[in-house]
Amino acid sequence: MLKKILIANRGEIACRVIKTARLMGIGTVAVYSDADAASLHVRMADEAVHIGPSAASESYLLADRIIQACKDTGADAVHPGYGFLSERASFVQACEDAGIIFIGPPPNAIAAMGDKIESKKLAREAGVSVVPGFVGEIEDTDHAVRIATEIGYPVMMKASAGGGGKGMRLAYSEAEVREGFPATKSEGLNSFGDDRVFIEKFVEDPRHIEIQVLGDKHGNVIYLGERECSIQRRHQKVIEEAPSPFVTPEMRKAMGEQAVELAKAVGYTSAGTVEFIAGSDRGFYFLEMNTRLQVEHPVTELITGLDLVEQMIRVAAGEELSLKQDDVKLDGWAIESRVYAEDPYRGFLPSIGRLTTYRPPEEREREVRVDTGVVEGSEISMFYDPMIAKLVTWAPTREEAAARQLLALGSYVVRGIGHNIDFLSAVMQHPRFLSGDITTGFIAEEYPDGFEGAPLTDVQREQIIAAAAAMQSSRTARAAGISGQLNGGAEYGDDWVVVVDDDAVAVSISGAAPEWDIVIGERTLSLTSGWQPGDQLFSGSLGGEPVAIEIERQPVGDRMGIGGSRHDVRVLSPRIFELSAHMIEKIAPDMSRYLLCPMPGLVVSLKVGEGDKVEAGQALAVVEAMKMENILRAEKSGTVLSVKAEEGQSLAVDEIIMEFE
Repeated sequence: MLKKILIANRGEIACRVIKTARLMGIGTVAVYSDADAASLHVRMADEAVHIGPSAASESYLLADRIIQACKDTGADAVHPGYGFLSERASFVQACEDAGIIFIGPPPNAIAAMGDKIESKKLAREAGVSVVPGFVGEIEDTDHAVRIATEIGYPVMMKASAGGGGKGMRLAYSEAEVREGFPATKSEGLNSFGDDRVFIEKFVEDPRHIEIQVLGDKHGNVIYLGERECSIQRRHQKVIEEAPSPFVTPEMRKAMGEQAVELAKAVGYTSAGTVEFIAGSDRGFYFLEMNTRLQVEHPVTELITGLDLVEQMIRVAAGEELSLKQDDVKLDGWAIESRVYAEDPYRGFLPSIGRLTTYRPPEEREREVRVDTGVVEGSEISMFYDPMIAKLVTWAPTREEAAARQLLALGSYVVRGIGHNIDFLSAVMQHPRFLSGDITTGFIAEEYPDGFEGAPLTDVQREQIIAAAAAMQSSRTARAAGISGQLNGGAEYGDDWVVVVDDDAVAVSISGAAPEWDIVIGERTLSLTSGWQPGDQLFSGSLGGEPVAIEIERQPVGDRMGIGGSRHDVRVLSPRIFELSAHMIEKIAPDMSRYLLCPMPGLVVSLKVGEGDKVEAGQALAVVEAMKMENILRAEKSGTVLSVKAEEGQSLAVDEIIMEFE
């Protein structure tokens, strides 16, 4: 068995590998850049080596520094995680040349599958179903337009070396090809050092389904069922589950056997994933093979009972797989949500900054799992992927797994940056998601105008009202015991008016923490909670049903988050509520004539200048954030009065780019 593993990665995947290595009694070495000097994976590892500046191109992507770190620490193996060097065949070869074991597939398999153009040719030769498209070199934009026209719209343009949603553009017309092709090349070059692009037919109403394979160095390859990864935004997976609600046992067997044949054809070892796109007729087509551990591997682990990192380590050490295909049993249902530092209320734009508060839900063995690489006080940097954590829940059925996921999401408290927890909660209770009728177009179809919060159900409204009343009771009781407050302990009474946004409800409350009886209308409900003034999460049960509400104190009242939406809540005495109707409302300033930078980022290009007339939908500027180029467009027609920003300038969120007349 291996004695010491260097993890050539950062964040949650580095922490994930360290946990398994520790259980196996294997020493670990972390590597870190300037930005990660105080990060969680550095604290967890037995040793840590600094490898360079914050930019990945000057640290995590430098193979020679990783290999030197192995030599300096005596590490006999490298686990690459995912991203960075994990699918770079030259790095694997360099490790082997240095006598360092690479915990992953051999370089020839990575080279064969890492190039999306060549991998499609190999897949076709191995008898795997392949999407119709152009597999070859594309000369320029005009050539791309000719190819797209021949294939037939819509088409997908992909960077040959791409992954993780980067370097991908969907085009429904020639104009979109002409705009998207240069951007796809640029993202491919900037993110992967390769600007080659290929084009293929876009399967409409598609589902993204992938097969987990596992192979050893003795010729054994098995598949571990499928994962459904159709909930995506801009081709970036957001929610994954295993198994798929769409896949039949016959379809699973057919996809699994094709995946195994492809793996055998390239001499694949270790854990890998063969990705397919499936149509509504259950026909499926090969997309690509990821020659590494996938971000979403925990859902497979929870339904199979296997530790995939452990399996990778054992394969790298030369062991045979301990199970055969017939030994693979799928038990229950697992769902994973990716918690990102991005603001769904602002078009999912990246958010960076310090996690001033970070309280993940409590982990419960198989039922609730949190894979994270941050702690309270950690910095979400502009240099890397904005993932905060992966929240995974397991239950015997899909319905129970989704309910458990929703409650766990509601128990998360993240402050200091924007995050997508509200959006994840909204999806988890969406009727279409719960029905299993999902495609890769789910988010675009269900949220065409962006995300503004999930609809508040009657049950959730009742939970907010009851919680607000109980909180007010606790705050009043505490204030009554403090000298100089509430006139030395005067009773405030049991009748209140709870205002949720603009709706007011009369409430009566009796009891004290942790148990209250609350009268809302004609209903009397029992509420139990250990909430104390100052707590940021109100958890307990109302009428026997679990409650989880995030609390953020405001200058007046509270901001309360539940089930994917946030609400301004005030609790007033009946007399103060009566008088509040006479308060003058403060009007926000009009910023509609400015183009504001929607997230911290770099101005890549300015498309218009002072005096130019623009039409609604016209591109005004391109801002890069988290290695993704974002095109900012005019919301209405107008004339540019002045341009405040310059190309190459770094801007903060809401900084003015240009002003209109």
